Amino acid sequence: MPAFTRDGVDIYYEVRGTGPPVMLVAGLAADNAFWAPSFDALAARHRVILIDNRGSGRTAPLDAATGIGAMADDCMALAAHLALAKVTLVGHSMGGMIALDCAIRYPEAVDCLVLVSTAPRASARDNELFATWSALFTAVDRPLWFRNLFFWVLSPALLGNGTSLDALVELAAGYSYQQSPVALANQVKAIAGFDARNQLSSIRARTLVLHGTLDLVFAIAGAAAFARSIPHATFEPVEGAAHSFPVEVPQEFTRRLLAWLAK
Repeated sequence: MPAFTRDGVDIYYEVRGTGPPVMLVAGLAADNAFWAPSFDALAARHRVILIDNRGSGRTAPLDAATGIGAMADDCMALAAHLALAKVTLVGHSMGGMIALDCAIRYPEAVDCLVLVSTAPRASARDNELFATWSALFTAVDRPLWFRNLFFWVLSPALLGNGTSLDALVELAAGYSYQQSPVALANQVKAIAGFDARNQLSSIRARTLVLHGTLDLVFAIAGAAAFARSIPHATFEPVEGAAHSFPVEVPQEFTRRLLAWLAK
């Protein structure tokens, strides 16, 4: 299993395909498997780099201290480890915050920036929501925890299909690389400590902001304003899509991403 060590943490990663490098950064409580529905389509045209953030997947120890800045440093250290002078960063939710921090602090290393279902800061309401998810992680059984999470991040169309929802809950609850309660709490604290609003105008990377119109976590109105604050940013709303639309509608996600990268 490929990994490199930074700051006492073994960072797990995978590389697939050939072409211009694209690093995919997952969000809260997720690891590189979040991007599995998009692997093949992206790797057909790009060298796809997958990273497990601190506190997720096969990066160890799971309970290592973290912050958005530390996870951004891990991404840039991985790019250097792979001898990449520049890389396109694609981040979902918390992963978008990580990608945003990379673009702000490592402008010379970020070629393009794709921000999916994210924000430059979590509101007080968002932070309460994430803290509640963290508290429930040890208070209820894992299938029930994922079922509750999915009602926040998946679309009404999928949630109305009981068979599909049950299958997703079973898949998530039985996943081999479960996050620990401490790891989830550390990521929640990392989000609460991040605020990039005052640095958005400094971003020089060509930027795409993708956001579902039915996102219950970060409202689309905020995403549109967020995109206007970034120079050279393109904002694309995804009609009828929820927070985790790269998982639900991967063909639409990859179609938009590849078309924009090819411009």
